[in-house]
Amino acid sequence: MKPLQGKIAVVGGSSRGAGRGIALALGDAGATVYVAARTSRDGPKPADGAPGTVEDTAEEVCARGGQGIPVLADLSNEEEAAALFRRVEEEQGRLDLMADSAWGANFMPEWSKPFWKLSAGIWRDTLGTVNAAWLTSVHAARIMVKRQHGLIVHVTDNLHPDTSAYRGQVLWDLGHEFLNRLVTDLSRELKKSKVTVVGLNPGFMRTERVLMHMTTEEIKKQFRFDLSELVEYIGRAAAALAADTEVMRKTGRLLWAAELAKEYGFTDTDGRVIPLFDPKAPVRE
Repeated sequence: MKPLQGKIAVVGGSSRGAGRGIALALGDAGATVYVAARTSRDGPKPADGAPGTVEDTAEEVCARGGQGIPVLADLSNEEEAAALFRRVEEEQGRLDLMADSAWGANFMPEWSKPFWKLSAGIWRDTLGTVNAAWLTSVHAARIMVKRQHGLIVHVTDNLHPDTSAYRGQVLWDLGHEFLNRLVTDLSRELKKSKVTVVGLNPGFMRTERVLMHMTTEEIKKQFRFDLSELVEYIGRAAAALAADTEVMRKTGRLLWAAELAKEYGFTDTDGRVIPLFDPKAPVRE
């Protein structure tokens, strides 16, 4: 029997990126995964043409032994978020894991611009990210508290070990500071209900958008692509947490996929054990 057989999960932002990696790893572990995001095969595609849809991810979850259920939803919208979690409760009667990786703003084309030159939509999209984190937490908690059980994971981004170090872009920084504080505060209020809340940090991931910008060897060298990891590395970290019967001991903490790999004994999908991302690490020849 697979370790998460019979477990129910919602993964926000899972058409691509870390969310997709988490959904696939949960599929490997046998979970039923509601794959929720804004991009579907029948709808509009992202402005930059980034690949990935809820149907693509859900089908791959099924191919790996889980049950993938695609849900087209803007999780920053109160009605759409509420409808998703209402559906989960009606169909399953429980929710074991909610992983939020919904990030609306695409900073890659504008990373180096000063804040006063950023496009008008970046602020709005950052607020959408904040809304999605709040709404998924609220609706997941309402289901989990009833059963005195559950795990809430927010994918965040920290420079280890200083979690408040500047992340290189002002709105990227503000968004993740919000996520970190949300994890800390929600964990306090949910502890008595035996619901765990953690932040989960990847290293430098080979997301679809990162791969779109890693177009030359010079750029890859500049950003230390040699130290990057596949999106399923953080996915395996989330799956390991979901299978840990003592995960409540970690509530309120900001965790790193690299450290959890050592603790739980998993590797990236290519067999590598990838350490904490350090852009100053020696270049291997």
